[in-house]
Amino acid sequence: MKKTILYTPRLLLRPWEVSDTEDLYRYASDPEVGPIAGWAPHKNLQESARILISILQRPETFALCLKTDGKAIGSIALHLKGDTDMTNRRDECEMGYWLGKPFWGQGIMPEAVKEMLRHAFVDCHMRRVWIGYYEGNDKSRRVQEKCGFIFHHKSENLEVKQLNEIRTGYVNSMTREDWEKLCGFDN
Repeated sequence: MKKTILYTPRLLLRPWEVSDTEDLYRYASDPEVGPIAGWAPHKNLQESARILISILQRPETFALCLKTDGKAIGSIALHLKGDTDMTNRRDECEMGYWLGKPFWGQGIMPEAVKEMLRHAFVDCHMRRVWIGYYEGNDKSRRVQEKCGFIFHHKSENLEVKQLNEIRTGYVNSMTREDWEKLCGFDN
């Protein structure tokens, strides 16, 4: 099976490999990374290895890497039908992402999200991409705004099972038509 690799000016988005376990643990063990996205920091290398194999090696899930060294610094994914609760349509998906703290504030995630939108609409033939963030995750909110996602709804009393918490979530989306306008295809 051919593995999809995506490129941006600074980034390489590639499938996760078992050899990425130490890099995954380095960033996913940071208590400022996972909890804002709804998951607990990784406790040890074994947990990172288990999550890498069971979650990060799913289809359309990519290690986010700088081209300079190819090491994983975060993750970005399209969650397809059956792997998301935001839609049950085959032509819609949910995007999710996280980035290691040393790389925050450098425009890396908006660059990755824009390429994933292209991949979703052009390569995967999606008609809508859903995305969300929890209240207080201003970094994720700003990425979504910068990339052109449009507010859809607010959800109160969301159960965040991994953290045993109740939160407020915000759901945004982008249609293929929205994306084409942003890219200037409607001329």
